[in-house]
Amino acid sequence: MKNSFEILKTLDSISLGEMNKVKLLDRLDKKYMFHIEQLPEVLALARKDYFALEIDGKKYAGYETTYFDTPDFEMYTKHHNGKLNRYKVRFRTYVDSNLNFFEIKFKTNKGRTKKSRVQIPEKDHSIHGEVVESLLERKTPYKAPELVPALQVNYNRITLVNRNMTERITIDFALNYKHNDCVADIPNLIIAEVKQDKSDNSPFISIMMEKRIKNESLSKYCLGIANTVNNVKLNNFKSKVRYVNQLFSKSA
Repeated sequence: MKNSFEILKTLDSISLGEMNKVKLLDRLDKKYMFHIEQLPEVLALARKDYFALEIDGKKYAGYETTYFDTPDFEMYTKHHNGKLNRYKVRFRTYVDSNLNFFEIKFKTNKGRTKKSRVQIPEKDHSIHGEVVESLLERKTPYKAPELVPALQVNYNRITLVNRNMTERITIDFALNYKHNDCVADIPNLIIAEVKQDKSDNSPFISIMMEKRIKNESLSKYCLGIANTVNNVKLNNFKSKVRYVNQLFSKSA
């Protein structure tokens, strides 16, 4: 990552306040997975078209996320089976700023991602409290007693914003997964996501095409469950999990 950090320093900065003008809580997403060795060149190619979010002098930040699901992994299974109108429920902590949120992501049958969230005072691993339970029941068909902690995910994130302020790119690395006593580290994997209000020209997508990096739709949650939980459905994810494991096995 040393070369990546050096190149990242050369990108123009954007503050959190400026970036929050591009919330994109109702958006179209495209995901890409590639080896960490390719990141320096990707960042260098993105430099002229994107700002990098900078907080307290750093252009990357730590994230801690706890996902919830039913005991039989209904949300994971719906994603595996290709069902739309599906949900993800999670608590997220922005480590560097010590901000905590309860969040719900909804993938519509139109292919859009809608995110709802409420700030909470501290990191939590149980769904309780009037505000949290109210959001869950208003935005999903689930009730708090039906859900249990399913997966903890820690990672670092670089956030880019295009110069027109219409697009965000998130670049996640150093992924660490934990389900009960099972831990999986995937240090060589980069998961990049393009977030737009509507499908539009994107310099980052052009970079992915130039580097022959394919659009891959496997979520961090599903990747983590597939790598840490036995006896869940894998058939539709096998090729993607195999690809990630190949990246994992390479030396960075």
